[in-house]
Amino acid sequence: QVSLVESGGGLVQPGGSLRLSCVASERTFSRYSMGWFRQAPGKEREFVAHINRVSYKNYANFVKGRFTISRDNNIPALYLEMNSLKPEDTAEYFCAATSSTTWPPRDYEYWGQGTQVTVSS
Repeated sequence: QVSLVESGGGLVQPGGSLRLSCVASERTFSRYSMGWFRQAPGKEREFVAHINRVSYKNYANFVKGRFTISRDNNIPALYLEMNSLKPEDTAEYFCAATSSTTWPPRDYEYWGQGTQVTVSS
């Protein structure tokens, strides 16, 4: 079992920045592909970014150039740096992990509880 705990969400002005963190319990974290997803009220969960075991990255088009996904296999933890935030970025953000070796990653096995990001003036 892999336990994932997100943090770093909050209220931010449009154009502002936030850095989300996801701390994992598994010491073999480096074997997992990781992802960030988000879900707004009344909407389906949507993909934000993936990072695989060798730090190959993939982003949703609506966050390219604004968000950066990264990982630290020593802590271990997953991060999402968010810049130039827009009101439409408002959502609950979730981190997830999978032992699958497919690319892009899919069928995530483990999920965190989420952290709320609200972008408003």
